[in-house]
Amino acid sequence: MEEKQEQVFAMPRIGEKAPEFKAVTTQGEINFPGDYKGSWVILFSHPADFTPVCTSEFMTFASMEKDFNAANCKLVGLSVDGLYSHIAWLRTIKEKIEYKGMKNVEVTFPLIEDITMEVAKKYGMMMPGESNTKAVRAVFVIDPNGIVRTVLYYPLSLGRNFDELYRIVIALQAADKFSVATPADWQPGDDVIVPTAGSCGVAKERMESKDEDTHCYDWFFCTKKLDKQKVLDAIIKK
Repeated sequence: MEEKQEQVFAMPRIGEKAPEFKAVTTQGEINFPGDYKGSWVILFSHPADFTPVCTSEFMTFASMEKDFNAANCKLVGLSVDGLYSHIAWLRTIKEKIEYKGMKNVEVTFPLIEDITMEVAKKYGMMMPGESNTKAVRAVFVIDPNGIVRTVLYYPLSLGRNFDELYRIVIALQAADKFSVATPADWQPGDDVIVPTAGSCGVAKERMESKDEDTHCYDWFFCTKKLDKQKVLDAIIKK
């Protein structure tokens, strides 16, 4: 009798199309990423319902959901638990859990039921070295065209930095809208990086430029000012 071989998926990489799937969620069935065309999306996994680190994360995400939505970014969660477990856990969060000043927190973004681990395997969220039965804390930032733009992975024991996830969404959009790159620890209002000069002539021009808004540390490393309000006006919906 032939053994049935398990299908192996490669983890989606930056610049690739996000794998498609249909799934049941706490907000109804979704077709991903088609239902989110035109929006940025954070697709993230957590190990299990009714666990403390995951509870702190979901409360934080839910408390920040309006901020993400204002930046044209939707949230979609996933774990390998069933729908009824999801519903019971989210009700418990709302009715019983108070953490860091957050209470009566209602999670309104969809949480995917993935008992078969089909979606988790498509996105490389199952890592046997960490657990065979729980998804690690994966984060995929996907752009309005369904392209993977950022991939982050955390172990089961480490809660994520949600301010950083928000910063990533803002920084990616700023880079796209203004054709720049963002330096280490960039926040709106900080200087941005001008694309590296592609010729000797451009490099010379930059080094000799008298533009007060641009500063070149050397020919390959030039920054310019980008007003915080200009960035926010281009990204945040009022």
